[in-house]
Amino acid sequence: MQASMNAPFKIHNSTVVLTGGLGQLGRQFSRALLQQGARVAVLDCRAAPAKPSDFLGIRVPRNRYLCLEADVTRKASLEDALRCLPKSWGVPTGLINNAAVDAPPGSRPDAHGPLESFSEKEWDRTFETNAKGVFLSCQVIGGTMARSRQGSIINISSIYGMVSPDPRVYAYRKKTGKPFYKPAAYGASKASLLNLTRYLAVYWAGKVRVNTLTLGGVFNRQDKAFLKGYKARVPMGRMAREDEYNAAVIFLLSGASSYMTGSNLVIDGGWTAW
Repeated sequence: MQASMNAPFKIHNSTVVLTGGLGQLGRQFSRALLQQGARVAVLDCRAAPAKPSDFLGIRVPRNRYLCLEADVTRKASLEDALRCLPKSWGVPTGLINNAAVDAPPGSRPDAHGPLESFSEKEWDRTFETNAKGVFLSCQVIGGTMARSRQGSIINISSIYGMVSPDPRVYAYRKKTGKPFYKPAAYGASKASLLNLTRYLAVYWAGKVRVNTLTLGGVFNRQDKAFLKGYKARVPMGRMAREDEYNAAVIFLLSGASSYMTGSNLVIDGGWTAW
């Protein structure tokens, strides 16, 4: 009998670890995974929500969602979190490296600025989370998956890890007297994930699949001037809705992408197409 079209995308009863799961996209990923029947272990530096169902906007099945405070820049913290997973959940079969720090327009002054005077401390802080944090999560959680010879890892990157930010999108800030320079640290840290993905895909070939998911900007009530400049730069003429990346996450975690590793899946409304 021919298999159902939905069968390859099945992640029911899989255990997925999601770093940065309390952010805008992390919440969306959690919701999508739970709706597909997966168990979700969120690792975040913030305290767990008192009422997960209210936070996620869906009914959270019992013993399917766990939120742990963890610091992805500290190996011991990740090891502690891994030990806290219920034994009944088994070894994780999915890891989504979503935790990251960014500096959008309106962020604190010391988080951005001209290259010539950009803070060395901020450079290190960005790489600590965006690059080292992914490495450590792969080392601790991905290593456990590799020993079990199963699973899929998704490293969340950005279009700014592939191309330079367009300064014209942020030029409007000069007129307000508060100029903004997208930090080089963000793009450089995200670019590092592309090669880390390739390295791990080869290193763990036949054991764990590792892919990069590169995303464009997500609408989050940004100011009108920014939105105007950003949308003019996108062939589709808009930013992404916060739920538009969920299907790609399900695809990369599931058997539907069983022959895909070391790849970079780009979803950006066409930003990098021109």
